[in-house]
Amino acid sequence: MPIHTTAIAKHAKEALASPLLRGFGAFGSAELANRAVRLVTTVIIARQLAPEIVGEAALALTLFELVRILGGIGIGQRIVMAGTEELQAVCNTARALFWIWSGVMVTIQLCVAGLLALAFGQADAAAMLALLALVYVLMPAGQVQCFLAMREGLNGRLARASATQAICDHILTAMLLLIWPSPWSIIAPKLLTAPVWLLMTRRNRPWKADQNNGRVPVGDMIRYGGGVLASEGLTALRQQGDNLIIVATMGSAALGTYYFAFNAGLGIAMALVGAFGTVSFPLLCRAKQGAERRESMRHMLLVAAMLFVPLFAAQSFLASYYVPVVFGAHWAFAAPLVAILSLGGVAQLISVMNANWLRAEGKVALDAGRSLFACVCALGGLFAGTLYGSLEAAAIGLVLGNNFAAIIAATLNYLAATGGTAFPMLKKEKTA
Repeated sequence: MPIHTTAIAKHAKEALASPLLRGFGAFGSAELANRAVRLVTTVIIARQLAPEIVGEAALALTLFELVRILGGIGIGQRIVMAGTEELQAVCNTARALFWIWSGVMVTIQLCVAGLLALAFGQADAAAMLALLALVYVLMPAGQVQCFLAMREGLNGRLARASATQAICDHILTAMLLLIWPSPWSIIAPKLLTAPVWLLMTRRNRPWKADQNNGRVPVGDMIRYGGGVLASEGLTALRQQGDNLIIVATMGSAALGTYYFAFNAGLGIAMALVGAFGTVSFPLLCRAKQGAERRESMRHMLLVAAMLFVPLFAAQSFLASYYVPVVFGAHWAFAAPLVAILSLGGVAQLISVMNANWLRAEGKVALDAGRSLFACVCALGGLFAGTLYGSLEAAAIGLVLGNNFAAIIAATLNYLAATGGTAFPMLKKEKTA
């Protein structure tokens, strides 16, 4: 059968010109630059700090990430979904809610830090966590501008702001570690570089509140945002709760090894999956509900599979080669753990696309239910694995739980979206 090279070239050109790949290209290239710098920092951490010290910083960062997920209350997604006529009113309401919620997050994190110090005797980790609470004071001043840029497809600007802040963070971390090998050298740059993101975000998409445009009912924002917050919170618990279970059952040294293996194996891939989700959500929202949105989802799933499945496979199968070479021979023992954790990337990809679909359809309560199911499966599998006293067994339990939950949730979502017909999204639909 002859190969129609002209047709292939045409389809390839159309794919590269699509908003999805253009947006992902902007985020992806920025993220790769960020991760290249982060890789150097990770190597320095691996060579300068013992697993116990890494585990101390990892505990503070894990709790910080868990509290920070409260920032995903869904207010920003409401800006992305808003109609043109109500956009300014939505932005005015969102701005006020962002500031109120920032104060709530600061209070919660300081309470968690106090509990960590008084109840668990982790004074150093608690002090680090308290310092990181100051990050939330800066966030509200740029959040409306960030989501307006996302709504308008300004992906290159968003990517540059995030990557620049992250690269500054990694460079400062590496410099501090070389002169001061301490967990504080990992923590302090998170706060010191936060203004970089704020300044760039405000410049990328200027916006000022105008009270003459009115506001939308707060109840409407909270109802949508509550479902998104529940889903994001459960997703964060699934993604960060593994660290808490490891430190509680196996100790700080085991957490240091696990934390290193997770970031070495899935760090880059997870960041790229997150970028893909960020770009795809506004595109799903723009597509008309029904056949057009299903076709848009079908296209995104196929692109995601082609991009990420080979990446996850390579990370897993090559772990025994690149871990000792890149991170040092003393980390070679962690290569099997890196290989196992890398196999969990596909589940993360499916989960992100599941959430995007349900939120674009306005089914935030169902999204929260799916996230609860995934959280129970993943952490339940991890905990079952820790009973064997092995990090590898714990990782296998986590990966199996994640993949089981993702497949079940995806099947239910697809069947519901297509009226019970199995997987028509895998076939191209005709749109009006």
